[in-house]
Amino acid sequence: MLYNELLRLWNESVQAMDAKDWEGALAKLEQITEPTSRTHFNAALAHLALGQTDMALRSLDFTVAKDERLAVAFFQRAALMMQVDRLEEALSDCIWAQKHMRGNVVIDYRQLGLRYKLYSWQVLYNAAAVYSRMGQWEQATDILLSATQERGQGRVGNIEVAFKSIERKEALNPLMVPEGLVFRPRKQEIEQLQQRDFLGKAKVISSMIPNDDFGGFEPLRQQKPGFYEPKTDGAQESRYMRVRAPYMARGPGQLTVPGGAMVFLFGEEDRDGMINVIHDGQRGLLPLSLLEPADVKKSRSKKNHLPSGIPLPPELKPPSRPPTQRSSAAPPRVSPSTETPPPSYNTATHAQSASGPPRYTANAASSQAGSPQGEEAGSVVVKVHFTYNMALSVPLDTPYHELKERIAEKVGHSASQLRLRHKQHGSRVLTPLPGEVEPGRSVQEVAEAGRVTLWCQREDTLANRTILYQMVALYDYVAQGPEDLEFSEGDTIDILGEVNEEWLEGHCAGNIGIFPCCFAYRENDNIIQEF
Repeated sequence: MLYNELLRLWNESVQAMDAKDWEGALAKLEQITEPTSRTHFNAALAHLALGQTDMALRSLDFTVAKDERLAVAFFQRAALMMQVDRLEEALSDCIWAQKHMRGNVVIDYRQLGLRYKLYSWQVLYNAAAVYSRMGQWEQATDILLSATQERGQGRVGNIEVAFKSIERKEALNPLMVPEGLVFRPRKQEIEQLQQRDFLGKAKVISSMIPNDDFGGFEPLRQQKPGFYEPKTDGAQESRYMRVRAPYMARGPGQLTVPGGAMVFLFGEEDRDGMINVIHDGQRGLLPLSLLEPADVKKSRSKKNHLPSGIPLPPELKPPSRPPTQRSSAAPPRVSPSTETPPPSYNTATHAQSASGPPRYTANAASSQAGSPQGEEAGSVVVKVHFTYNMALSVPLDTPYHELKERIAEKVGHSASQLRLRHKQHGSRVLTPLPGEVEPGRSVQEVAEAGRVTLWCQREDTLANRTILYQMVALYDYVAQGPEDLEFSEGDTIDILGEVNEEWLEGHCAGNIGIFPCCFAYRENDNIIQEF
């Protein structure tokens, strides 16, 4: 049975029960070929309203069979069992109802569509009613005393009346779900039963054909893929223009165009005599006085077809991979290191530039948000990124070599095997500390707001290798092979060599491999190493 058909019959039966049409509600419920526990419960309430106790018990049996943990079904069946003097079964249903309360004081069935709250004291009250009908007054009193310890709406008045009835040796009347409270389908699902026209009717908003009010499909009109190209007669109506003389851009938004180039007019002339054009896939301004109509003649040959100046979307193809080399010259794949910060320049001191000795401009101490609280005067907090993060407090005038020895003692490595790097404000590139090569420098030079953040890296992975320059990752790159270098957006990559025009060999986070150069950018082309 389709779910929307079940919802429709369920909703119609609920509407009939709201109108006190119990027979009509049962007729709708009987049409459901695959009833649920909630529809069976509604059928039991309809039979009970008609005085058909046996049929109501039968529907409740189906309800419990469909959902063995529906406490309100056991609670309702226990009340009906007491009405037909099946006291042992009624007591068993009370025990099951209390068990399926799962220690909760109350269960709200509103989320299932029944606007009723079942309290644990109500289940205990029905159990006391069973004992009172059995004539076991002491046990009934004990159960009522237990019910007084529970919380819930209406508890005090009902239990006080029950105690007075027990004293007079009168049997208690059971509690049950009130008439008219039924399981209802969700309102949002009922609203979805109505058919909706999501597409609507086509309507012409704008058309090139005069007085065109056609709103459907017309197969006689040929639809050509690509850009719309209006038919033009001669050069006067053409939007293609030729530039008489070369023009150099002199302001923002202007284009630099060589003489004789073909451009496409994209807009109208403004007050300054400039006009929007498209040239070589770029849009910008050119003086209208430099343009002359181009004699556009369509040729049958596709080779002489004049481009519209609007570029096609780029192809989503990765750069061609360099040929795989099985020799030992292939870049080695270094096993992943647990040291997350990038490496420093161990052998980069030998790198020479043709223009002069290599230098590296100072790049960045990253400042952490907030100011240090409770720090002693003249001291600075140093945060170090290693395999794990650590922090230590040192005097502000501590030399770099003493700081390095303290960090080496913390991480358990020799100071000669470690290299410290930092960042400057506004930069993402890691650069060596100036004190690594220039003695006499102190931590005060890189301290900012009483804090210093450093990256510590061992030098083992870059033995006998030269670092040419650094790049910053633009995107995440996942290794496609064992020779690839994997990194994340924002990582600093040490460039060790250029494989070809599209691939580079680099070092990042203790690993060496190749990667497409379009995944990273060079933050400052003038940066060279300072050692």
